[in-house]
Amino acid sequence: MSFYYVAKTFAVAPLVNTAFRPWVKGLDNVPTEGPAILTSNHLSFSDSVFLPVKVPRPVRFLAKKDYFVKKGPWGWTQKKFFEASGQIPMDRSGGQASQSALSAAEAALRDGALLGIYPEGTRSPDGRLYRGKLGVARLALNTRVPVIPVAMIGTEKVQPIGKKVPNLRRVGMIIGEPLHFDAYYDNTTDRFAQRAVTDEIMYQIMRLSGQEYVDLYAADVKRKLEQEKKAGS
Repeated sequence: MSFYYVAKTFAVAPLVNTAFRPWVKGLDNVPTEGPAILTSNHLSFSDSVFLPVKVPRPVRFLAKKDYFVKKGPWGWTQKKFFEASGQIPMDRSGGQASQSALSAAEAALRDGALLGIYPEGTRSPDGRLYRGKLGVARLALNTRVPVIPVAMIGTEKVQPIGKKVPNLRRVGMIIGEPLHFDAYYDNTTDRFAQRAVTDEIMYQIMRLSGQEYVDLYAADVKRKLEQEKKAGS
């Protein structure tokens, strides 16, 4: 019996289902076996808890590398939890560091895993949906697995950015029909093809979530807001 199953069944799921009563629509769109990519909007740290609780299969997320390198007893505990539950550290600095994480994710998909990824690359700073990064398209085109759009609903109100203790309120998620990108399989390295695939994924997430779409990267918006905050202090 795996650590993932034990932690989910006997600890995480009972607590989450009791405290937050998460609802889900479209769960039958998640394949019962075989590789697939769950692509979700990202409103809260808690997104990576709510979705795996409702999906029967283990979900391996591309998780921010920071969660694996924090110091102290809590940092060590967090690192071991992420490792034991099969999460994959993602370095967002770009270049070879990011490519190594994508290669690990691709290997997981070729082993039949269900992979969770946030195409925006970071949490939304204001509840809107931001431009997707191309990594999700590279994974989808290289592995030719179905991409399943997911909309998290209301999780930003449970745990806004900067808030450690979550608010107790109901949340939901809508899982869309699998997307296939056969028309692009002969152009896996073409950035225009990768952008077209990514934009289609983001459109489907937007359609499910009802969020306003912003054609900017969330990380750039966060950086600008931080600069403005420092300038005004």
